[in-house]
Amino acid sequence: MKQVLLDLQSGSIQVEDVPVPAATRGVVVQNAYSLISAGTESSLINLAQQSLIGKAKARPDDVKKVLQKIGTDGPLSAYQQAMGRLSRPEPLGYSCAGTVVTTGSDDFEVGDRVACAGAGYAIHAEYVAVPKNLCVRVPDGVSFQEAAFTTVGSIAMQGVRNAEVTVGENVAVIGLGLIGLLTVQILKAAGCRVIGIDIDREKLALAGNLGADVVSNYDGLAERVKAFSPFGADAVIITAATRSSAPVEAAGRLVREKGRVVVVGNVGMNIPREVFYEKEAEVVVSKSYGPGRYDRNYEEKGIDYPILVRWTERRNMEAFLGLVQQKRIDLDRLITHTFPLDSAPEAYNLINTGKERFIGVLLQYSPNGAGAAGTVTRLPEPATRRREVPAGTRTIGCIGAGVHAQSALYPNLRSLPVNLGGVATATGLSAQAVAKKYGFAYCTTDYRKLLDDPGIDAVMIATRNDLHAPMAIEALQAGKDVFVEKPLATDIDGLRSLVRAWSESGQRLMVGFNRRHSPLAQKMKEFFANRSTPMVLHYRVNAGQIPPEHWVHDDEQGGGMLISECCHFFDFMQYMTGSRPVQVYARAIEPTGTLRKYDNFQATLAFADGSLGTVTYTTLGDRSYSKESVEAFCDGAVGRITDFRDLELRRDGRASRERRWLSQEKGFAEELRAFVKGEVPDLADSVATTLATFLAWESIDTGTPRTIDLGKVGL
Repeated sequence: MKQVLLDLQSGSIQVEDVPVPAATRGVVVQNAYSLISAGTESSLINLAQQSLIGKAKARPDDVKKVLQKIGTDGPLSAYQQAMGRLSRPEPLGYSCAGTVVTTGSDDFEVGDRVACAGAGYAIHAEYVAVPKNLCVRVPDGVSFQEAAFTTVGSIAMQGVRNAEVTVGENVAVIGLGLIGLLTVQILKAAGCRVIGIDIDREKLALAGNLGADVVSNYDGLAERVKAFSPFGADAVIITAATRSSAPVEAAGRLVREKGRVVVVGNVGMNIPREVFYEKEAEVVVSKSYGPGRYDRNYEEKGIDYPILVRWTERRNMEAFLGLVQQKRIDLDRLITHTFPLDSAPEAYNLINTGKERFIGVLLQYSPNGAGAAGTVTRLPEPATRRREVPAGTRTIGCIGAGVHAQSALYPNLRSLPVNLGGVATATGLSAQAVAKKYGFAYCTTDYRKLLDDPGIDAVMIATRNDLHAPMAIEALQAGKDVFVEKPLATDIDGLRSLVRAWSESGQRLMVGFNRRHSPLAQKMKEFFANRSTPMVLHYRVNAGQIPPEHWVHDDEQGGGMLISECCHFFDFMQYMTGSRPVQVYARAIEPTGTLRKYDNFQATLAFADGSLGTVTYTTLGDRSYSKESVEAFCDGAVGRITDFRDLELRRDGRASRERRWLSQEKGFAEELRAFVKGEVPDLADSVATTLATFLAWESIDTGTPRTIDLGKVGL
């Protein structure tokens, strides 16, 4: 299929062939029309077109994160990760309409006409995969062109709801772009009197034609508002987009005492306290489409809110389409341009240059699809990307293309003697971008295409955590060797099933516990090679807080930081001692405020050889301080590794030290080299580590030590 993408490094707009997305918790829709959001999409394009310095000035928070990365990971690693993010193309669009062609939800049937919402979902592409709560049926009498406005209409709808206006109230709308003109019509449908305010005469005239009772520019505005409503506007809705705080200041002057100002557009928020103080006016910032926005449970998982939350984003979408069906909203006069999909660059050029006046700009899709409709896209291999590999080299297929895969795994594959077969991701754009960047022969949105490919010998799984075990089981059963990122599983049932599949398959299974492969870790292990006493280890992790909405905290997808990340530290101590853990005891800080239960804890492991290891994991520290530090004590000697850049070894008063100035040595390249070479890892070590994280969780819950018994999972 064809899709519009933005090059984040150059700012150019391209239309490229990518695989059709797969349905997960919603539907796959064949688009008929999608709406370009001139404001939101243009701001992203303008940012992409800036130099690196310009991008840095526009995103100071991102610069701060890069500087922190330099401090812990080294300048080379930080630079590579930052450039890796910029090298990924960005999908554009968030409002479209079309026909359901595949459904994974009981809410919809194949053939349903639907309107879709959501950045990353309702994109400019021939086919889109959309969760069910971001999708609504299009009622009879509403065209696909009209339905393509549904997302933007729901933004206007939510702004009106936040204004809490009633029949007969007087409302001012500042900014008569697309959302402003929709807001005017929604207010009129609600029985309000409306004054539309803008500096553009043509927009003022159009607002008047669409029902505004009064229109005005800023000249003589105070007098017009006084004539419109002697006591001031009951509510002011700001739909303008400007860095200036002038719209907010004007709203303060226009609103009545105890009135309400609703900010919908992205405007400056320097609120004049004295004006609002005297009137006791309320300021509300409207959040996009309505309740449910940015809530992963609602948007991704399809978990609806009870009717007590009357107007969710989906219900706002339905209400907007209802007004369109009733002819209370006129969209025909808002559609100024329609471009075929292949002409998308021309459409964005029109918007960015302003060479013609525009309001609603639509992209139209061929009813039969201009691009291929398959889930696999094969890429030509230009000479600049050809890789010389020995005859008989094994071929690997990769599943997943997140930040970790693209920063730590795939870059290292390019230097190894392995053929890159196919790469599979949930979205076609990311699959195509990764395939092009790293030189895979094809890309797909159906990972089973890799499992069914007889030319692929081994599979690498780098997806979200909950998919690790089930995908690894399928790959083993398909006769593939498997490299799976940590954690091996997110619950004991999944671990038990995976162990059974591995033992029955006869294939290799390696887990991405990279730290044991670090050259610094191996040197520290050699330093203690002839030890005569047990070891005492302390692994301190200054993790910093991860936003609570991040998927890693999700009990289903991530399993929390204890299972998702601390398996690394348990495994490292097992590697260093050369002995398996037999017992774990853990305590955690009770959750308060933004602190989650399993994010700040200490876990002590007892090993079979008598060694002890403690992991201190905290999100409470300063990110500028080192993230990871592990110390080992044994036989009158000490070893310490800090952030896998600094190794210090001490014995008999003498110290040696190694420092990596440019980047970390976390062992990613070394673990992949071992897998590609065909080394057979001891899976029992990885299973013991994984089981230890589950039992540490139990220990926190019960307050008692837990025995680690591999027999529980079939080993």
